[in-house]
Amino acid sequence: MAFTLYSLIEAVILCLNAVCVLHEERFLAKVGWGADQRGFGEEPGMKTQMLNLIRSIRTVMRIPLIGINIAVILLKLVFG
Repeated sequence: MAFTLYSLIEAVILCLNAVCVLHEERFLAKVGWGADQRGFGEEPGMKTQMLNLIRSIRTVMRIPLIGINIAVILLKLVFG
């Protein structure tokens, strides 16, 4: 299998799907990455920034990923 632009895009889509599937209460809280409150004026740490990134990706990419996944599935069915 050659390394093509399509395979790179497919890998990015799979990673986005993986981030969108993560459930905060079921999975992230069990590994210590649940929602925590920080004080006013404190600089957010790396963990807080990663949680914000996960929440942002989940919020923004949920609906577009449905269409992108359908398109990728159809391309795989048609072209193999």
